[in-house]
Amino acid sequence: MGFDVVISGGRVLDGTGAPPYRADVAIAGDRIAAVGRLDGAQAETVIDAAGRFVTPGFVDCHVHGDAAVFDPAVQRAALRQGVTTFVLGQDGLSFAPGSAETVAYAARYFAAVNGPIPGRAPSGEAQEPPAGSPRGPGGQEVPAGGPLTVGDLLGSYDRAVALNTAYLLPHGTIRYDVMGPSSEPASPGDLAAMVRRVERGLSEGAAGLSSGLEYLPGRYASAEELAVLCEPLGGLPYVTHMRAYGARAGVGMAEVVEIAGRSKAAVHVSHLHGPADVLLPLVDDALAGDVDLTFDTYPYLRGNSILAMYVLPPSVPGAEPGRALEMIASDELDGWWPALAETWPRLTVSHAPGMEWAEGLTMVAAAEQAGVGPAELCRRLLTETRLEAGVVFARPDEGPEGEESVRRMLRHPSHTGGSDGIYVGGHPHPRGFGAFARFLGRHVRELGDWTWQQAVVHLAGHPARRFGLSDRGLLRAGSAADVVVFDPSAVGDRATYADPRVLATGVDDVLVSGVRVLAGGELTGSTPGRALRP
Repeated sequence: MGFDVVISGGRVLDGTGAPPYRADVAIAGDRIAAVGRLDGAQAETVIDAAGRFVTPGFVDCHVHGDAAVFDPAVQRAALRQGVTTFVLGQDGLSFAPGSAETVAYAARYFAAVNGPIPGRAPSGEAQEPPAGSPRGPGGQEVPAGGPLTVGDLLGSYDRAVALNTAYLLPHGTIRYDVMGPSSEPASPGDLAAMVRRVERGLSEGAAGLSSGLEYLPGRYASAEELAVLCEPLGGLPYVTHMRAYGARAGVGMAEVVEIAGRSKAAVHVSHLHGPADVLLPLVDDALAGDVDLTFDTYPYLRGNSILAMYVLPPSVPGAEPGRALEMIASDELDGWWPALAETWPRLTVSHAPGMEWAEGLTMVAAAEQAGVGPAELCRRLLTETRLEAGVVFARPDEGPEGEESVRRMLRHPSHTGGSDGIYVGGHPHPRGFGAFARFLGRHVRELGDWTWQQAVVHLAGHPARRFGLSDRGLLRAGSAADVVVFDPSAVGDRATYADPRVLATGVDDVLVSGVRVLAGGELTGSTPGRALRP
């Protein structure tokens, strides 16, 4: 028997939920050729997996790697956790589909989350592409300056990076492309134009539709508008950053259920964090009502987002930066800032272009260093970064009760893993560098929240099925050869809030589409990652 790769002597966790079993895994081309006892099998490359688990590659259901995936450091951080696929286009805002103006808006508004699109300046205008700019297999670059389609974006990822990518159609980007920053309800003509964009994006390979209902312009959408846009999904999921979380999650979940009922779409709730006593009954009630619902969480108690979303009142038109900055610079918000007195100690600056000295400091500490109050420091961050500042924020429920809620949420059978990784800024949240390793090291080995086989279902098999990636997420003959080899005694996260970019340990060998992309914990330089179309 001759193969390209044989992974020998490991214990296989195949993604079905079956207990680990001793087997060899043989790969021919980009497919798994055989799983079993393959004594005497010959291969160009043999990986000794003795004492280690062999699993399908993990799917990060919620990650903001839309631009960062081109960065080898980000690829390495993901692969060192066993992640082989990023699901992009999250929270209703990304780079496609849209006109040049729309692309510029999405890049600017979500700059602290997604970063700038390669090949374009922050304004969205064309710039000289850097050496090694992203290209697909035929040399396809991200089009510079003009409109951007889903096909363009997927083509720029395909075989240009070490990871696979799947892409969700971002509702906020589509709405802006049709209606600009308007807060008005969508007219029948607007809805028809948005539906056409959804249909085209799906035909070009999108894996679902996402919304961000605390961001702009997604906040302006009604349940009716979202349901209409979900109708063409044909079994692919509507993925939502809900309108309300935490103690008010009932409001957000009621809207999710309404959208599912109107459109008959499957739904997936992003980063469903908060009190488990509140959230789990909402999930179970939806499931009992025949809603096809899944959700993702990450194993941390703090969040990370744009400062403007977290601190500005709804009266500030964040989708219109010029007007928003005028209001912030004036005295119009003087009556608002005192209401945030208890918020400032919970915020740590993660991204502040031009004010990098503040990154890693709490708002209170940064204000003291600047010799001003926290409200004035916040005003400066917003104005000097032109709303681009990002923060890591501690939730009010941080503590033992919060961790217990995280544990209860991830044990639910509808759960899938997502890092919500953000790689922008000098001091990002550690979740992008440690979430999946933390699932394995802390929640399996240390706490026993999952068995090893359950972990692989939650992190590989289940999410691959949810996003229509039918040949991923399982180790069986004929499946795509995305394979991870890790040491169960060593796998774990090391990134912390104080030092967020430290790489995880325990995952040393990873293959994507049959090609070794991580060997001995280091990138090989190969870029076989596919743009996955469901």
